[in-house]
Amino acid sequence: MNREDFYLSGEDVREPIRYRACGLDGIYLHNGYRVEEHDGEEHIAVTDVDGLHNAIGRHLVIHRKGLSPKEVRFLRNTMNLTQAEMAERLGNNAQSVARWEKGETEMPGTAEKLLRAVFLASLMSDSELVQLRDFLVSRLNELDQIDESADTPAEFQFCEHWSEREKIAA
Repeated sequence: MNREDFYLSGEDVREPIRYRACGLDGIYLHNGYRVEEHDGEEHIAVTDVDGLHNAIGRHLVIHRKGLSPKEVRFLRNTMNLTQAEMAERLGNNAQSVARWEKGETEMPGTAEKLLRAVFLASLMSDSELVQLRDFLVSRLNELDQIDESADTPAEFQFCEHWSEREKIAA
């Protein structure tokens, strides 16, 4: 994973810290956290960690052409699914999910696309699910056209919940 920087709107930007608790490489927070000390060790406390994980997951499924094993595991954990539960939703078996997450086998493209849909659906209300089908068809077609070597930076903000900031044309 390339470096991804996350910001919480309404807070001053600080020196970025690497956010390791999500299990992904290259995630940095510029605010939305505080450093706490417990038993002589520093720990990071994140504002609305579930919202942050949902924002990271949304970014992965919408902007990443191919998901790494760590990203597959992150998405499953963010949805609070066991490997068996995820396998059932993807029409597969738990052993396959385990192999994808360990990087032993490559996740088939159809399963990866379905995982993206399942993740987005897990974030939506019933009324939003009605719009999901058209969005998925359009966005998945766009992802197929992305140049993997292009690095798309992302910014996130916190206004009641974490969301990706809109890009402003230069």
